[in-house]
Amino acid sequence: MRGIVAFYVTYLLCLILGIVCVVLVAHWNYTYRGGFAWDGSAKHFNWHPVFMVTGMVVLYGNAAVVYRIPLTWGHNKLPWKLLHAGLLLLSLILSVLGLCAVFDFHNKNHTPNLYSLHSWVGICTTALFTAQWVMGFTVFLLPCTPMAARAFIKPAHVWMGGIILVLSIVSCISGINEKLFFALKGNTNGTLPYSALPPEAITANSLGVIIVAFGLVVLKILSNQIWQRPEPGYDEGVYRPLAYDGS
Repeated sequence: MRGIVAFYVTYLLCLILGIVCVVLVAHWNYTYRGGFAWDGSAKHFNWHPVFMVTGMVVLYGNAAVVYRIPLTWGHNKLPWKLLHAGLLLLSLILSVLGLCAVFDFHNKNHTPNLYSLHSWVGICTTALFTAQWVMGFTVFLLPCTPMAARAFIKPAHVWMGGIILVLSIVSCISGINEKLFFALKGNTNGTLPYSALPPEAITANSLGVIIVAFGLVVLKILSNQIWQRPEPGYDEGVYRPLAYDGS
């Protein structure tokens, strides 16, 4: 019982931090960067951090911990598989929209694409995420996949899921820092320099800290053996239909 209470306290913290991340990234870009548009202006770019933080970090992290919720234990796993896959698909769609926003903005303003370390890490993370989702759908949702294959691939699938979350956080942190260096140049664009720590810098830095905290909480949930969903073994070696809840 104590372990379940500890889980729900940790999960509540995860939800709160996720909501704060979304609110803060939207507040930063609406209040300090002028809002949102899809017209090639600077407001067009502002969709990029909102979509990436919401999709690649918050939705992704919440999708990763779905199976750890004790209320799901002892029930058919299929609905939770579909929820897991659906949240990740929504996360992937938002991530693609975020990439479209930045590429469209760069192309319309004749800015080079994929030249920074942030962009390299970000595009590789999105590619890994896409491959992970396709592999997960193929292996764990298609009924033609043998149980032995699911059992073999599952450890790598779980490990790669954690790696993608870490890379997503790295991409977001580096992107926030890069944006602040570009935007807060002091005398050149009428803003206070980043080094003076104006309110925008405090807001964006705080966003970065909360993203890291969110990621650490998600990784804590994923790494705690006590909070793992009890699973039937795969030693039967017999094919099960999609609705079987042991995969």
